[in-house]
Amino acid sequence: MSTDKDAPATATDTPFSTPRRRVSHRGKIMCLLLALFLLAGAGAAAWWYLVLRFEESTDDAYVAGNVLRIMPEVAGTVVSVEADDNDRVAAGKPLVRLDPVDARLAYEHALVALASAVRDTCRLQAELRESEATVRLREVDLRQKKDNLTRREALGRARAIGTEELRHARDAHESAAVALAASREQRNALAAVLLDTGLAEQPAVRQAAARVRDCWLALRRTTVYSPAAGQIAKRSVQAGEVVSPGTPLMTVIPLDHLWIDANFKEVQLHRLRVGQPATIRVDMYGKAVTYRGRVSGFSAGTGSAFSLLPPQNATGNWIKIVQRVPVRIDIDPADLREHPLLIGLSAVVTVDASDASGEGLAQAQRAVPEALVSQAPAVDFAPVEDVIGAVIRDNALPAAGSAAGRP
Repeated sequence: MSTDKDAPATATDTPFSTPRRRVSHRGKIMCLLLALFLLAGAGAAAWWYLVLRFEESTDDAYVAGNVLRIMPEVAGTVVSVEADDNDRVAAGKPLVRLDPVDARLAYEHALVALASAVRDTCRLQAELRESEATVRLREVDLRQKKDNLTRREALGRARAIGTEELRHARDAHESAAVALAASREQRNALAAVLLDTGLAEQPAVRQAAARVRDCWLALRRTTVYSPAAGQIAKRSVQAGEVVSPGTPLMTVIPLDHLWIDANFKEVQLHRLRVGQPATIRVDMYGKAVTYRGRVSGFSAGTGSAFSLLPPQNATGNWIKIVQRVPVRIDIDPADLREHPLLIGLSAVVTVDASDASGEGLAQAQRAVPEALVSQAPAVDFAPVEDVIGAVIRDNALPAAGSAAGRP
């Protein structure tokens, strides 16, 4: 009877069987890795062909916005500063108040000048009426002198009166004619000044009324208002400081209307169009926040073209440098409200240029955003017009009352 020791050895029981299995297993792994590598490469190629080749990206991008510089329109001494750096202010809120004493005195002087102009004009109107009455009186006197001369000449031909008496009648007639002509010239001179216009429309009265409006407006402008809602920055004005028109006081930044200035290389612009969607990441929030945006326009030139010292390339030692063109990217307002931004922050912008059917340059003017329209209190001249009308009525003659209405 045979035992296990006597059984012949098989090929699988040789000492070389284990390494052969290991080689076979390693080959399978290599094939699998090669397949995965080829699959990943094919996926990456497909992703590039379908998506990445239509995207243009730049990290040379920054948050931009409107910087509203607050300046006074009249000269004066600052009595109070009602907003400081980093304060949030509403549109129309007073920011700086100037001393109104000088402006109020000028306004009072203008009212006095208006009253004087009204009275002077009323005096001229009275003189015109007087001259018209004088003309009528001279006309009556001339007719009387003419009738008397006619009778005297008839008596003279009949030798009923002397030559001297006839000469006196002729002199009286000539004197009456000259007096009538002088009265008419005086009336015409006054009429040329006054013409056929009402009291409120007389040039002197209108000029004085305009001066009243100017002084009233200067008095109102002693309070400087915020033209838009935003955040205060760069406050330089101090209480007690004497300022003049054009002196920078502070700036207001409307943080609810910001955009991105993305500086793309010139070789990236051939596919970019107005209206293409964009994604924005800001270093302030990192990759956790992505803003939606849209291309709204292209700069009219490269950044270097508008620099203080534009480059001069017409030299012998010329080196070509790739230029960058600022492209404006509007930020979705909802994203901006959810994640506020600050001017000057760095950003990374990626534009989806798959749809290149839009405009290369903007062909129409966009709607004016609210941030570019001053929301300071509008000037209402109704109060000062009422004051002007009252001054005219109070200083007009009763005879000219019908013409002493509001200007």
